[in-house]
Amino acid sequence: MRENGMQDEQSSPHRRHFSIEETVFILLVILSLLGIVITDFSRHDGYGYWMIMVVVFGTLAIFVSWLQAKTSDNDFGKIVKEQGRHWFHTLIVVGAASLIVKSEISASLVILLILSLATMLDGMRIGWQFTLLGFFLVTCAIIVAYVEQFVLACFGLAVLVVIGTFVWGFWLNYQSAEKEN
Repeated sequence: MRENGMQDEQSSPHRRHFSIEETVFILLVILSLLGIVITDFSRHDGYGYWMIMVVVFGTLAIFVSWLQAKTSDNDFGKIVKEQGRHWFHTLIVVGAASLIVKSEISASLVILLILSLATMLDGMRIGWQFTLLGFFLVTCAIIVAYVEQFVLACFGLAVLVVIGTFVWGFWLNYQSAEKEN
């Protein structure tokens, strides 16, 4: 009996926060696409944009962690320290990469790869959407490096990824509802 009560408490908050987490995910995908477009038009601006995106990704990751901490027994202070260290270390590596890589387009791609890795690793704490976002970013970096019409290809991939997350999220909610009944 106690397990059912705990399961109800856990699945209900997840459903409430799924739409917020999905919104954050879609926002980060859109911001990533914007960065790819900016990089295509201006190498210098693209480089600066990806530097700023590290901070944006970190801030939104902490926000999602806060949402999750509100519905669990996790200590938010501990989560913020852990997340803060993770994203601060990412900034250090991004700064080092910017000092080493001289070409702005190469530096932008290296920063995008570092951001993708940091996002994937954070996904192990936050959830599958951040892991998927990291894979999306690394795939976009490869597309940018090898496909001439990379903006269109990345946009198509983004649409597939967003649709896939909705389908997967609905399936998870359906499975959760099945278990409750």
